[in-house]
Amino acid sequence: DELAVLIDRVKDAEGPVPHVVLNFSAVTYVNSSNIAQMLKLRQTLAKSNRRLKLCSVGDEVWSVMLVTGLDKVFLFAPDPMTALAGLQLEDAEGGAA
Repeated sequence: DELAVLIDRVKDAEGPVPHVVLNFSAVTYVNSSNIAQMLKLRQTLAKSNRRLKLCSVGDEVWSVMLVTGLDKVFLFAPDPMTALAGLQLEDAEGGAA
């Protein structure tokens, strides 16, 4: 539900759209619906030239990312601070992803 709300907020944004960092530190399971919502969020953000970065991904979720090939689709960081700093650095360097 939280991802659906976030997608709607990004779609309905009237000002600049921010990059989004999803913290997976408390997540131990993802299903196909969760994956579909993350892909939709990523696509919605890309329309505004914004990025989605996942951080603090545990072994259970990481194994799903590897098996599905999503490790090559999403951007990852070890923790929220590194994710945010990486996005800021990429913006400063001209948006290189």
